[in-house]
Amino acid sequence: MSEMTYKVPLMADLAAEGKTPEVLFWVGCAGSFDDRYKKVTIAMVKILNKVGIDFAVLGTEESCTGDPAKRAGREDLFQMQAIGNIELLNAYNIKKIVTACPHCFNILKNEYKELGGDYEVIHHSTFLQQLIDAGKVKMSEGGEFKGKKITYHDSCYLGRANDIYEAPRKVLEQLDADLVEMKRCRTKGLCCGAGGAQMFKDAEKGSKEINVERIEDALETGANVVAAACPFCMTMMTDGVKSKEREHDVKVFDLAEIVADAEGLS
Repeated sequence: MSEMTYKVPLMADLAAEGKTPEVLFWVGCAGSFDDRYKKVTIAMVKILNKVGIDFAVLGTEESCTGDPAKRAGREDLFQMQAIGNIELLNAYNIKKIVTACPHCFNILKNEYKELGGDYEVIHHSTFLQQLIDAGKVKMSEGGEFKGKKITYHDSCYLGRANDIYEAPRKVLEQLDADLVEMKRCRTKGLCCGAGGAQMFKDAEKGSKEINVERIEDALETGANVVAAACPFCMTMMTDGVKSKEREHDVKVFDLAEIVADAEGLS
């Protein structure tokens, strides 16, 4: 990323001034702590700054949504984490949340309601598509992805769980690149192997890791770039590329990084 400066307003600071932002950017655990996915957070912030979106982040007040706990069967821990977040969000009068993590997106949108947290939650793929449709983001013809083959990997929590298939593809179609589909895609896409809290446990016995099986689907397309829209998928697909010793010619990027590059922000 370049050394350009960017603003990251804190929710607490805005609240102290009696202000509520249009959008709360929910960074998530990966976007906060994972070195690779921090780059996605920075890309999103640069885009939000560029288009003039009135946003804020919770900063150190943000904690895990409770998704891993719930998927692992710890309903008690999930509810404890969720209720803490809901009390904070409601105290700040948050109405609209944008997040780059499908797991955060799914649980904030669909599973917080029954605990008192009712918000408009948008995944960044949909948000980026909306910015493009509104003419606020214009993808340049040059950039790192010009003339390359790109394949998009569907996140389970974005696709099958929430029926979002077209938004990320519409974003990628704006590039001067060739979007190629894997044989298993959209409703028939194959999981990267990290969902359902599998990210946090050792693999069970078998003949092949799921992420290796999935990266083989991607490599079969001849793509130079694997586009992802989920931190779990990012990790699993990147590890899959490494397992095939293809890091030199196949790269994994998040949609936000691709848009930021095409906008000349990277």
